[in-house]
Order: sequence, then structure tokens, then C-alpha cells
Amino acid sequence: MPNRMAGDATKELLCQSLKKKMAVKPLDKISIREITEDCGLNRQTFYYHFEDIYDQVKWMYEQEAISLLREHESILFWQEGILLLFAYLEKNRAVCLCSLRSMGHDHVRRLFYNDLHDILKNLVFSMGEQAHIPEDYGNFLTHYFTVSLAAMVESWLLGEIKETPEQLVAYVDMTINDQLRGAVARASSQEKSS
Repeated sequence: MPNRMAGDATKELLCQSLKKKMAVKPLDKISIREITEDCGLNRQTFYYHFEDIYDQVKWMYEQEAISLLREHESILFWQEGILLLFAYLEKNRAVCLCSLRSMGHDHVRRLFYNDLHDILKNLVFSMGEQAHIPEDYGNFLTHYFTVSLAAMVESWLLGEIKETPEQLVAYVDMTINDQLRGAVARASSQEKSS
């Protein structure tokens, strides 16, 4: 266990250096040498922990942002998890914008997609039980809401959306609830007509 903790501390140190660099230059202009020299480490130490800078970025987001989402997968707290994600993005705006511009939208979206998907799937299927939503429709709704939320978070990060994170989460919550209420009403009318 101490070796793992020391390894994580080294990874954190390397990521703090990377974040400093990302705040001022594109990812493809940052060298491993720059990162390791900033930390007082050698290149072999970097390669012991990461395959390349993109692997480092993935680990950094998994530790810092995605862990926030995983901690709030419960139907009762999903909004809080998304708000914490917005807070993380705001605090690390320069780094996140650098990732978005350097790695492309698809790559960054993949970093967050699975965890947003898991949270929204739990939400959709928990709320949709009373509507007897078929599994394929529930999966469709989950994918739809995940892609929509990811695009909205990206637009917010880029400054294209002026609403606050609280307003956006409230709108997402309202939209999901409206959609599921519609499904409940549809299921109820189908039962009455049968």
C-alpha cells in the first residue's frame, strides 16, 4: 500500500506540472522533458507511471473530475455531482480548454461519457420504473440525455451558454422529469385503453 500511495503522489506531482503547462500552451507543444524537469524528476519516472501525455491527461481527469461523478451516482444526489463537475471545470478552465482544443471534442467526450452515462442511466431507470419504460427506450433516453448533457457542458466551458451551472442542472432535471412524466402518462393511457 505505501508504494501505491507514493506512486499516486508522484503521478499527482507530474499532473500538477502538466496543468501549469496546459494553462499557457497547447498540449501538443508540451514535452515530457518539460514536465519532469519542472518536478525535479527524470523521464523514466514519467514512463514508469504513464504511457504518454494523453495517458497522463486521462488519469488526471479520472482522479479529479470523474471521481466527483462516481461519488454522486445516487438518484438523490446526481445534481450535486454535476454541479461539482461544473465547479471543477471552472476552477480548471484553462486546462480543460487546452484539452478540448488539443485533444478534440471526441476524445474529451469519451473521458466523461461513461460516467455521465452511468449516472443518467441510474436516474432514467429508477424514475422510469413506474412508467414501465421498455429497456430499449430507457437506453435511448439515457444516451440522448448523456450526449445532450456532455454537449451542454462543453458549450458552457467554451462560453457559448450564459446560464449558470445551477440553471443548467435545473433545466436538465426539468427536462428529464417532463420526459418521464410523459412516459408515465402514455403508459397509463395505454393501460386504460387495453
